[in-house]
Amino acid sequence: MSLNLDLLHWILAAIPIIALIILMVGMNWTAQQAGTTGIFIAAGIAVFAFEASTRALAVASARGIWDAMPILYVIWPALLLYQIMNQSGGYDALRRGISRMSRNELFIIVALGWVFTSFLQGIDGFGTPIAVVAPLLVAFGMRPVYAVAIPIIAHIWAKFYGTLGVGWLATLQVVEMDAGTTLSMGLQAAILIAIQSVLGGFMVVWMYGRGAAVRAGWPLVLVIAAIHSIGQFLVVFIDPILAAFLPAALAMVALYPLSQWSRYKEADTTIIDRPAMREEAHMEENSAEPPMDIVAAFSPYALLTILALATSLIDRLHAWLYIPSFGLPFPAITTGMGVETAASDSYSPLHMFAHPGATITVTALVTWFCFRKFDYFNQWAKATGKEMPGVVKGLFASAVPASVPIIAFLVMASIMKLSGQNTMLALGIAAIAPAYVFAFLANGIGILGAFITSSSTSSQVLFSELQVNLAEAKGLPPSTILAAQSAGGAIGNAIAPANVVMGASTTGINGQEGAILRKTIPWTIAAFVLTGIATVIMSMIFA
Repeated sequence: MSLNLDLLHWILAAIPIIALIILMVGMNWTAQQAGTTGIFIAAGIAVFAFEASTRALAVASARGIWDAMPILYVIWPALLLYQIMNQSGGYDALRRGISRMSRNELFIIVALGWVFTSFLQGIDGFGTPIAVVAPLLVAFGMRPVYAVAIPIIAHIWAKFYGTLGVGWLATLQVVEMDAGTTLSMGLQAAILIAIQSVLGGFMVVWMYGRGAAVRAGWPLVLVIAAIHSIGQFLVVFIDPILAAFLPAALAMVALYPLSQWSRYKEADTTIIDRPAMREEAHMEENSAEPPMDIVAAFSPYALLTILALATSLIDRLHAWLYIPSFGLPFPAITTGMGVETAASDSYSPLHMFAHPGATITVTALVTWFCFRKFDYFNQWAKATGKEMPGVVKGLFASAVPASVPIIAFLVMASIMKLSGQNTMLALGIAAIAPAYVFAFLANGIGILGAFITSSSTSSQVLFSELQVNLAEAKGLPPSTILAAQSAGGAIGNAIAPANVVMGASTTGINGQEGAILRKTIPWTIAAFVLTGIATVIMSMIFA
């Protein structure tokens, strides 16, 4: 790839990103409207400014559609499970059961929104934690916008080493490092990621109940953040693939003794202002009695966890499930500006049975069969006096509107990548920044990659090698800059359009993606600044 950096092309490359932010956050456009508009903007710039042919545009668009498939493979099964739970009274049963199990609402929000979300991210990625936990928080009585924003922010710390090290493994595939540099990068990444865990925990309690919740919950946040952060750092020495899963699992185990702490055992009457919760959250007197208890209602999530652990940790089973795959062939393309994309016989193969979507699909189908056998659907319809639309009809009504913007965002991302717009943006950031300013901004390139592609792994593949080359050119330690890229790639998921759309679709608030982004952007900015400062300090230490 040979791109000559100039101000005009750098500004033009930034326009699609700026347009998305303005349309969704500033003008309250829906993700569908903003995403489809973004395609036309990126395509116009690719053709007229970056000299991409119509053939290159067609190939990039087709690759973008295929890139959306792994995400849709999570969304459709997750929405199927959502419809099954919603139309059988499962969510109401969960709300009642959880409310009766603990009187401390703050503790439950932290347990579900942060600890359980992180645990799911440790074993399954591709948005699974958001798709699973957001409806649970709504069932507990949380406002949908907060129910999406909280798990999005809370699971960020587990992105790089999560899904059993997928981000870590992707980085090793695109960057050649010796053993010492590799370990140094991994440990520095764990240090930077600790910022995300602490900041994420405090953001969860702040969004729930503002200052009173922070005063009540700070010991809980620090204990869990310590388990996450210190645990991740130590496990990197042993096996980076388990560096998110093991601490997340330990935090899950720690929930029981923490729930017995007198500070969190009873209801906290000092938290009066609870903006994240609906006023009627726990008013059960006039609501219909669900046809199942909490054990039956939570059983699908227990099954999901068991399946995810088995398919990920049992090596023989995982290897067997990993064999069937399907990828599409794409030809090589070259733009007039010299940006080359190699041909692929099987581009980004989808491993259908080893993908998290498979475990969610099996969980949804087993749940559907069992709930029908126990007649929960008819009982709930009679209890509420409402005519249910049916699981399949409800699935299509929610999944189709959610799929369109995700495809649009990934097509836009593919056009920007293959035309060279992404690289131009990164080169421009590096060109205007002196060495330590670049060190501060390095995680911003990772954020940019994750925002564009809606994937921290894709951000690693896209920018890791470039970051190492820029670090060497500026006399900075490559391991530190690559660690910052890894941390930034995780942070960017807090504003990744596909994650926001997924959460909105599974909580029934399609079209309110801008409202969700307004909750997650402040956290993203804070994480970027703190990570940038830490990167500068580490660059001085490891220089």
